[in-house]
Amino acid sequence: MSFLRATVATIAGCTLLAVPLLVEAQQRPVQEGRASDPPVLRRSLRGVLGGVPMTATDSMSQEVVSRLDFESYKSILYGLTAFGDREQGTPRNEAANDWIEDQLRTWGYETERVKYMYTPRISAVPEPREEVFATKIGASRPDEMYIIGAHMDGRGGGEAANDDGSGTALVMEIARVLAASDVLSQRSIRFALWNNEETGLNGARAYVEQRVDMQGIEEPRGSGKYPEPRWIGMIQHDMMMWDHGNPVTHNQALDADVDVEFQLNSAMAQESAQLGLALINANRMHATDYPAVLSNAMSNTDSTPFMDLVAAVSLRENRRLYETGNRANPHWHQPTDLFETFSDADFMLGFNAAQTTLGAIARLAEITIVR
Repeated sequence: MSFLRATVATIAGCTLLAVPLLVEAQQRPVQEGRASDPPVLRRSLRGVLGGVPMTATDSMSQEVVSRLDFESYKSILYGLTAFGDREQGTPRNEAANDWIEDQLRTWGYETERVKYMYTPRISAVPEPREEVFATKIGASRPDEMYIIGAHMDGRGGGEAANDDGSGTALVMEIARVLAASDVLSQRSIRFALWNNEETGLNGARAYVEQRVDMQGIEEPRGSGKYPEPRWIGMIQHDMMMWDHGNPVTHNQALDADVDVEFQLNSAMAQESAQLGLALINANRMHATDYPAVLSNAMSNTDSTPFMDLVAAVSLRENRRLYETGNRANPHWHQPTDLFETFSDADFMLGFNAAQTTLGAIARLAEITIVR
């Protein structure tokens, strides 16, 4: 495999590093969804969703959100699928971790890795695993942090494009936007790409176990540096593109939406519900094509280890227990979870989730663009 790098791109009047696309030795063009599909029909729900008068703060958040780029989101996802399903414990998983880290560094982030041991059921012999994260440091409150996460590992023998390349690309696209030198965040924001989700949330659990007691500790003392700022919210993204109804139809369902979930049976349920509402409000103000809904049965995703410690929610294409876990996605853990399986309408659903999360984080972390 090799890297194909573009040098500079201009998005919304801001000069940024373009996305490096990892391609196979014999390069293939980036596909625009399935060849049989017509161009994506934009739903353009802004008049419905965005009929809310914007304050000056809201307008600033919208300016930040407008820097998200649909083609950039697709390109990052396409780069991830070059590694196949990125199953944990395989060379393709390790290569994908290196690619994610390289991309974050290209945008100017200092990266770190969580190292932990995982014991496979078959061998029962502990094996080393790693996962990558990067942080945008808060200007005035570096000691407080929102975590934006997705799991980079997959399974099924395909490309794990949706589960969870779609969430990983979403987190990385937000990281790309917030890396710009004129973007200022008052609170810290961490971009975490978990490993070993498919084996039982092991990567996220290792992060919590290793770092929960580090929260808010200045190190070295007097430096103004916080290796683990105090957690004030965790937003997970896990399968973002396929809301085709149940029974499943060929095209995106007419009532497709972004599902925001928290867990009612958690110690931080009330705080998590408030975080969920912040995302719903951000969707109405900043999303372009798909609405968002809130439910209270979050399950089987990397926000679970956080839910008794901090406000924690997950964004999905469908509710996990009632839909995704009930055969609403025929490509879940299947060889058909390929980039080419999905249309631009599917990619747009994931992109609207990015608009939703960034809109909420822009307000919560107090993000501004410095003139």
